[in-house]
Amino acid sequence: MFKAPRGLNDILPKDQPAWSYIETQSSATFESFGYRRIDTPVFEESGLYDRSVGQATDIVEKETYRFEDRSGDSMTLRPEGTAGVCRAYLEHGMRVLPQPVRLYSVRMPMFRYDRPQAGRQRQHHQIWAEAIGDAHASVDGEVVEMAWRLLERLGLRDLTLALNSIGDPVCRPDYVAALRGYYQPLLPKLCADCQRRFETNALRLLDCKKASCAPYAEQAPHSIDSLCGECGEHWRQLTQHLKAMGIEYTVKHRLVRGLDYYTRTVFEIVPPEEGAQSTLGGGGRYDGLIEQLGGRPTPGVGFAAGVERILLNLRRQGVAIPDGPSIDAVIVHLGADALTPALSLASDLRRKGLAVVVAPVGKSLKAQMRYAGSRSPSYTLILGEDEVREGAVAVNRMDTGDQQKVPFAQVAEVIST
Repeated sequence: MFKAPRGLNDILPKDQPAWSYIETQSSATFESFGYRRIDTPVFEESGLYDRSVGQATDIVEKETYRFEDRSGDSMTLRPEGTAGVCRAYLEHGMRVLPQPVRLYSVRMPMFRYDRPQAGRQRQHHQIWAEAIGDAHASVDGEVVEMAWRLLERLGLRDLTLALNSIGDPVCRPDYVAALRGYYQPLLPKLCADCQRRFETNALRLLDCKKASCAPYAEQAPHSIDSLCGECGEHWRQLTQHLKAMGIEYTVKHRLVRGLDYYTRTVFEIVPPEEGAQSTLGGGGRYDGLIEQLGGRPTPGVGFAAGVERILLNLRRQGVAIPDGPSIDAVIVHLGADALTPALSLASDLRRKGLAVVVAPVGKSLKAQMRYAGSRSPSYTLILGEDEVREGAVAVNRMDTGDQQKVPFAQVAEVIST
């Protein structure tokens, strides 16, 4: 028997209401902030991610799914969403639109080769939003608030907003130099990955998840102490905006996020449960990314949240999720002469906007009624020889057990009330 590959899960019919709930609430939240939906391809040229995410990141070095297509070009399954939407912004000339361009997407599959664990599979899904074309701190505040309001709207409680600023190309080199100076004498005590990061990407030292390295990261210099004047003012305005919105935050000095394109603002939203994979979502500013991809200097800020992690926390917190679409009626048919009228009635009711299922052919009345009960319809419509002859159907209301005989032409009106 074939099974789904390790780290890839089926989303079964019983799971769909919860997924639809998140998608619906996400779209409603994003659109209330003026964002519009975009969907990008599931794979892109590998160079897009090498240039944007960074070749010295764990994602590119260890986690991407790469393949050569039939023409020999290197392609990569999407490991994150921002690079693709920035590529689309450039390719489709969105810079001529009113700025910032506000874009979002829901239920986007992402692929990362990693050890599968709760809330993080090799194929997982994200909701995300990007605001491209405005460098003001108020836009950062808007994106943070939007992420926060979405999780509130979904029903999650006791969340924490972690916030930091990692500067820009003007002030970050001095901070990285200070970071290297701090870590230099500690190198023999660091894990192998951190020893490599010291040479390739020192900022990643703060992002190490290994317990042996955590104490050193906690004592490392703070990036907000090295901000230049412009970055410092941007940080001051952002925190002021968040306070005005009534959103509390905690400054997390180790927070750098896992992608090279971030500048200035970085943030994460975490639930009460601790753990390396507990983060619900996060993001930040990426003012140099579009220029790295060949465009004009264009600021941007965005965030992404993992759908599987949101689902996990909705269950942990006991959040009630609305049921999926209901069945209005199941048609039970008795005798060979009743099948065709049953199919015709079902077709007519569906054209009028009702959800209708015809019970399986060749089953007894008892078996068909049992099937109808398993689908939990609002009504069961019973069609036998007498009903066919009379041009009517026995309409049984499932919650009360009341039954009446109704002409075919009036069935839709009766079961719609």
